[in-house]
Amino acid sequence: MKIVWIALIALLVLTALVELALRYFFGFGRPLIYQADPAIGYLLAPDQATRRFGNRIVINQYSMRTEPIAPQRSDQTLRVLMIGDSVANGGWWTDQANTISAVLKSKLISVQASLALSGKSSDQASGSETTSVTAVEVLNASANSWGPRNELAYLERFGLFNANYLVLIINTDDLFSTTPTSLVVGVDRNYPDRLPQGAIAEVIQRYILPQPTPSPELAKVRAERGDRVGKNLAAIQAIDQLAQQAGAKFLLVMTPLLREVEAPGPKDYELEARLRLRQFTQAQQIDYVDGLTGFQSVTVAQSLYHDHIHLSAAGNQLVSDWIEQWIQRPDRQSLPQ
Repeated sequence: MKIVWIALIALLVLTALVELALRYFFGFGRPLIYQADPAIGYLLAPDQATRRFGNRIVINQYSMRTEPIAPQRSDQTLRVLMIGDSVANGGWWTDQANTISAVLKSKLISVQASLALSGKSSDQASGSETTSVTAVEVLNASANSWGPRNELAYLERFGLFNANYLVLIINTDDLFSTTPTSLVVGVDRNYPDRLPQGAIAEVIQRYILPQPTPSPELAKVRAERGDRVGKNLAAIQAIDQLAQQAGAKFLLVMTPLLREVEAPGPKDYELEARLRLRQFTQAQQIDYVDGLTGFQSVTVAQSLYHDHIHLSAAGNQLVSDWIEQWIQRPDRQSLPQ
């Protein structure tokens, strides 16, 4: 009997040590929580903070991967609103300080003295005046697998937060994304709607238990018929119109998949979609950066990626460089193509 008790105590101690190790070293037990939304589909639940694999993640009151903000900016603050999917978000593999938005903020702060905000002047003859920039904010509204229609719904819900600049970051797959849905929330292991019972429980749920079969309703959404590219271009056009209405300058950035950068390059349907996007941005006079050429110019393309689609710290640096250049020189001819 004594041996049984010793074994039970040893098992409990071992379980506790494993639980603590998974929490402390890997951040299991406190995943980011999602909430369903009838229009957006889903978004990160507001006011969260956690660490995953040593990387700090903070979600503010507006479901952004950004520190808490004031809804309105001050007159001397340059505010950039970045919106996108997991590429913009950075995911668990990216520390808060290494996201595209955080890197861009650091770059803009370093050149802050050369930046100015334009505005209306009280002098009718001059027409406009400039204001020196004393603070820089880069907001990051993003979530895994968002597409242009999710992002449009977010902006329609929350607005542009009085941003001077709106930057939409998409990747090639986003041109084929489907209509927003909340059917994944609380069902798909990547979109939990509550905390697990513990770190061990999360590991079992994520890596051992089989993923639930998608419901017929979700399968129908994922098999959306019709011109998906056209629907997403229409959403981008609507986002551009929101920016114009808010008096914000708009930039569209598209990052490629790793297999597009390396041989044999994009597939035929991707080339067709890319051509449609380029023609669309030219017709709508939307400032546009296609990252394919820029990524292809890097000697080791894999250094720009965390996996086949998401960017590494080096990739985030490159994209933030393009956005910084656009903010400092907002003319279409200076944009990387």
